Amino acid sequence: MGGRAAVDRQRPGPVTVTVSVRRRVDRWVPYGLVAPFFVLFGAFGLFPLLYTGWASLHRVELTALDRPEWVGLRNYTRLAEDPYFWNALVNTFVIGVLSTVPQLLLALGVAHLLDARLRARGFFRVVALAPYATSVAAATLVFALLFGREHGPVNWAFTAAGLAPVDWQNGPWAAKAAVSAIVVWRWTGYNALIYLAAMQTVPRELYEAAALDGASRWRRFVHVTLPALRPTILFTVVVSTIGATQLFGEPLLFDAGTGASGGADHQFQTLGLYLYEQGWVNLHLGRASAIAWVMLLILLVVFGAARLVRSRLRGRA
Repeated sequence: MGGRAAVDRQRPGPVTVTVSVRRRVDRWVPYGLVAPFFVLFGAFGLFPLLYTGWASLHRVELTALDRPEWVGLRNYTRLAEDPYFWNALVNTFVIGVLSTVPQLLLALGVAHLLDARLRARGFFRVVALAPYATSVAAATLVFALLFGREHGPVNWAFTAAGLAPVDWQNGPWAAKAAVSAIVVWRWTGYNALIYLAAMQTVPRELYEAAALDGASRWRRFVHVTLPALRPTILFTVVVSTIGATQLFGEPLLFDAGTGASGGADHQFQTLGLYLYEQGWVNLHLGRASAIAWVMLLILLVVFGAARLVRSRLRGRA
């Protein structure tokens, strides 16, 4: 009897079993909550990334996906020898610079104005964000009309000012400037609101102390606001660079008659347009995948440079 009682004392009771099960459930609940994200990321993020990496090493035609042919790095070496790829790369870089630099400078100015004590600040903030809410198709259509060669208001203004009209769609630099103007118009307000949110976290005591020292409004902006916004500025530079590298809708619709070629002489064909042309017009899915991976490598280089700059800024701080 004594031995049986000892065995019964060693068996876990119902309460002990319930606590153990509850602990196991609590341990796995967080994994269950985050699982949908990783499932969706694997299906729509990781799988396409790995598939395009595999396709970039094969000769894959969009009309014969079941007959891939191993070519190794041939798709990449062909890109290195392709003048249209280099043209698209240069166009992407030029349009990226022409659109990103003015866009961020204007956004800083707009945010600084919106940060001041204005009447109806909420209205002006909504107006600043309105271009971002406008569809790419509608914005590009309006700008295509504005930059029309024969009847565009921009050329009318040029003529009225005594300047020669510009062929905005066919000029190599004029076309890039026109496409950049669309990007600037759409994204300036969006970046301005990001800067405005960062400006409102700057302690007001710093401005008051600078004002007591006799600093002008411009000097307060340069010596107080800009240093406080360095991380935010770096973030917007990275995001704008990603957007510029993937630029597609604006150049595609600016001269819809030329399709994905980016103008009659490829004068504003970006990497995004060239990828689309190779994959969905010429049906070379393997070559298009190689372009996608080159774009990814470019962005990784940008991320690496941004992290380096950020670490140096932190070191100076």
